[in-house]
Amino acid sequence: MPTPAKGPRLGGGAAHERLMLANLSAALFEHKRITTTVTKAKRLKPYAERLVTFAKRGDLASRRRVLGLISNKGIVHELFTDIAQAVENREGGYTRITKIGNRKGDNAPMAVIELVLEPVSAKQAVVAEATSAAKRDADKKEATAAAPAAEEAPEAEVVETEAVEAEAAEAPAEEAATEEAPAAEEAAPAAEEKDAK
Repeated sequence: MPTPAKGPRLGGGAAHERLMLANLSAALFEHKRITTTVTKAKRLKPYAERLVTFAKRGDLASRRRVLGLISNKGIVHELFTDIAQAVENREGGYTRITKIGNRKGDNAPMAVIELVLEPVSAKQAVVAEATSAAKRDADKKEATAAAPAAEEAPEAEVVETEAVEAEAAEAPAEEAATEEAPAAEEAAPAAEEKDAK
């Protein structure tokens, strides 16, 4: 069991504290949530979570160990069958403490401690989505870092392509000019013959 905190114990003696924690955990496993003082809830949390860990093991030695602390066999059976199956995929954090204000009579700070029996898959989906979003952002950053280098290469290719296209455009113009020159020479004698007639 967890080492007790320093200072005054709950109740008065060590035996009284052990019995109080056993009874509180039995009530917690039976009702799934209980209202108690904040101090008792904080002391109960590691105690109850340790018992749930034993229940998740499920072997005979663990069952006998829990039966040594909680004498009600019905509650131990419920712990080992229902609660252990509900938290099967959860790795710790089987209880939740919620503060609810002060008690009316002595103004003691009160809290609700409850078992966390919700499936873990919803949280895993959120974590998986966050992980994939982080990966996409990292991929985008890498792509933007690689993009300037990639942009410089196409510009060089465009300049080379434009030069080749300009040369190709000049070559047909020169060919056309050379073709026009003999045609003009042929047209000139024809014009002279017309004038002569």
